[in-house]
Amino acid sequence: MKSLYVKFIVITVGIMMLSSTTAFIVSNVYYQQKLKPYNDQKNTKIAQDIATFAGKHSEIDLNDYLESISAIGYQIYLVDPNGKGTFFGATFRDKHLTHATVERVLTGNVYHGILNFPRKTFVTGFFANELKNTIGVPLTYKGNIYALFIRPDIKLLFNEMHFLFAWMLGLSIFLSIVLVVFSTKYLVRPISKLTNATKSLARGNFNVKLDITRHDELGELSHSFLQMARKLEQMDEMRKEFISNISHDIQSPLSNIKGYINLLEKNTISQVERSGYISIINAEIKRLSTLTKQLLLLASLDRNEDIMKKKRFNLGRQIKELVRSYQWIIGDKEIMLSYSLPDIEITGDPSLLNTVWDNLLTNAIKYNQPNGTIEILIEEKDKTVFVTFKDTGIGLKETEIDRIFDRFYRADLARTRTTEGTGLGLSIVAAIVKLHNGNIRVFSKENEGTTFVVRLPMHSN
Repeated sequence: MKSLYVKFIVITVGIMMLSSTTAFIVSNVYYQQKLKPYNDQKNTKIAQDIATFAGKHSEIDLNDYLESISAIGYQIYLVDPNGKGTFFGATFRDKHLTHATVERVLTGNVYHGILNFPRKTFVTGFFANELKNTIGVPLTYKGNIYALFIRPDIKLLFNEMHFLFAWMLGLSIFLSIVLVVFSTKYLVRPISKLTNATKSLARGNFNVKLDITRHDELGELSHSFLQMARKLEQMDEMRKEFISNISHDIQSPLSNIKGYINLLEKNTISQVERSGYISIINAEIKRLSTLTKQLLLLASLDRNEDIMKKKRFNLGRQIKELVRSYQWIIGDKEIMLSYSLPDIEITGDPSLLNTVWDNLLTNAIKYNQPNGTIEILIEEKDKTVFVTFKDTGIGLKETEIDRIFDRFYRADLARTRTTEGTGLGLSIVAAIVKLHNGNIRVFSKENEGTTFVVRLPMHSN
């Protein structure tokens, strides 16, 4: 299997070759269609001017005149009335010229050899050093008609340019290939690093590092990859923590149930003790039931199952009924409760949203200070409703705020170990709010209290 490095070089060189071939073909077509006729006309005009000048100045020596013309960059072939030919300037590589062509020029016709030169390879008509690739015009000198064949001496005019163009072409091809090799290595190196990092990630090593500081698409890809690696690491830690917590939260009540059942089997316990043990067993069973229900609800929310049953309902009335059901607990803990719950109707799942308010209220009660306060507000703004739960409880550290919506996460176990809970409540809250196209924000200071603000659209789709 070819590496990306080799493929990139092969493709790039292939593109260079294809573009060069295409440019060659287009240039050839342009020469044949445009430049070749223009070159023929230009040289025809030059040949006719030479013939006219020689005809008007019979006092000059024709051979000397043509010799001087050839010296400034032309190849000339002169045929006298008797059919004898004389060459001036550089020798033609191919001196073949038909007798009929010479006769046509001697009888006063113009020979367009450059225009009619066979179309073979790129600009052949310009560089082919052949006698038939000339312009032929009649020349009248001292009453005699000659046939003058002329073409530019390409070797004399462009010999140095040939070498220059050849060096330029060769150097450009060489430099292009070298630059492609090195630029490809520069481009592919971060991809190779990403490949190695991916393999490391697949082996479970999430602590991958990429020293890529690019600011292009590959840099963005590397940055996204590192973010993904960090999230995968967090998810792996959450998975391990989830297994540990769920094992503990299941094993703990099961151990309690088993222990109290063993005590119930003893005949020495009193009826009062028996009733107390049975109450504890029922509480542990209820705890397990609550845990399993929450896990099933989270699983349904994760799978995006169609569990929502939306309808219009009065949000203020719903929260008032919830507060009323907790009134005795609030009074027992001597918490001062204040609320502003206007009659506002929204569209949503009443049962799921009641779970949200229930979790937020029970948290505000559980983690509140003695003689603390709880404030509940509903506000409407721009077809959006904001529900606020504010308490004067134990609060949260800054490091805990980002994790409180993680499953099984319980802030500062040293402070909350005496408080019942599964650590799933706020995870369920966040999932339900998101399902209603809303969001939840938390503001908290340690030992001062916590505020949760839930934003919900009044008309959820």
